[in-house]
Amino acid sequence: MLPRRRTNWWRLGWLLGTLVAGTWLASLIGVLVWEHRDTARPASAIVVLGAAQYVGHPSPVLRARLDHAIALWRRGLAPHMIFTGGFGDHDTTSEAAVGQHYAIEHGVPPKDILIENVGRSTDESLQNVAALMEAEPTREVILVSDPFHMLRLVILARRYGLTPYTSPTRTSPISQSWRESWKYTLGESIKVPVVFLLDSRE
Repeated sequence: MLPRRRTNWWRLGWLLGTLVAGTWLASLIGVLVWEHRDTARPASAIVVLGAAQYVGHPSPVLRARLDHAIALWRRGLAPHMIFTGGFGDHDTTSEAAVGQHYAIEHGVPPKDILIENVGRSTDESLQNVAALMEAEPTREVILVSDPFHMLRLVILARRYGLTPYTSPTRTSPISQSWRESWKYTLGESIKVPVVFLLDSRE
């Protein structure tokens, strides 16, 4: 028979393990649910989350996001587009600037575009987007990224006072590969509880 103290530690470990597993499972379900939600509706701006660019040209992942956002803009869902994404190592241009150039090439007037090019993370990008929109009468935004990203974006956007609607792109190479899609989904299921519990502003 185990000593009482050892039994108590075992119970505590079991409870903690159950709590961690339950939190992760709830997070995974949340990520999967938000992957399939498209809540796009009229808003103040369409916010495109950055992805890799190659010497001034959008990567296939970024191009999929840009094409989806431009389609939303053409539907008249928002008067402005905000492109996010800073400079990678050794880059001479930012992801946001590449998005801006691509959108202009596809018919979006420069006056309708804002860029946020200093953020090095999703958290920083959305915090800076919120600052850009301080003068807007409403802070409603349509968030465009890959499906796996949606739940974390909503949590962060609300943290910074934005009212978020989501519109995930379905044409990204990540979405076309179940291996890649699951890899990113599982990664998000770990990131979401951390973002939810930890407020980087503190």
